Amino acid sequence: VPMGVLSCMKYLMFVFNVLVFAGGTCLAGVGVWVAADPAGFQDIVAAKPVLTAGAYLLLAVGIALSLLGFLGCCGALRRSRPLLLV
Repeated sequence: VPMGVLSCMKYLMFVFNVLVFAGGTCLAGVGVWVAADPAGFQDIVAAKPVLTAGAYLLLAVGIALSLLGFLGCCGALRRSRPLLLV
């Protein structure tokens, strides 16, 4: 395999993981926003328990994606197979 292909793959993996990290951070931010100020979202979701559970679910998924994206970025830059497999 030519070295240029491996270098391109490294940067593509890094960019993809940055996008996953950014998406996870945005989801966590929306989860915190909904959990802190549910009044703006009560018009969309009628049931308050669903809104509360949804906020915490968004927060948990956002944190998990952010962590996976960060570990993926570190794995892509260091070419660490275990970090990329996580």
